[in-house]
Amino acid sequence: MKELLGKDMRLTNQRRIILEELKAVTTHPTADEIYGMVRQKMPRISLGTVYRNLEVLSSLGLVRKLENAAGQKRFDGDVSPHHHIRCEVCGKVGDIFDAPDITGIEHGLDTDFQITGVSLEFSGICPRCQAEKKLAQ
Repeated sequence: MKELLGKDMRLTNQRRIILEELKAVTTHPTADEIYGMVRQKMPRISLGTVYRNLEVLSSLGLVRKLENAAGQKRFDGDVSPHHHIRCEVCGKVGDIFDAPDITGIEHGLDTDFQITGVSLEFSGICPRCQAEKKLAQ
């Protein structure tokens, strides 16, 4: 793991625990939720420390930061190629591993931007919210 961090970055105990906790779940937690998880093992860690270390781990490609205009940043410990789906009702985020490959989609786009990445997020209504909607009818 140390070689992944590069020569100027250390895998501190705080970073290691944050990374372990994030990789142990599939729920795409917010920084606040990760803070609650990490505090079980490190009661004295601050929320600011968790935020800073999540940004470092994200910039190093060890975790994925999920951002959209409608909500809080969420984090994903699974950095394998996949897409996400967000519930329009409750905001829950799930993984989609079998979506069509969009590699190279940026080629030929009419833009003067230098494209540095592509993020595809689907939206829909999760099973729990669907069931609650049916019960309310």
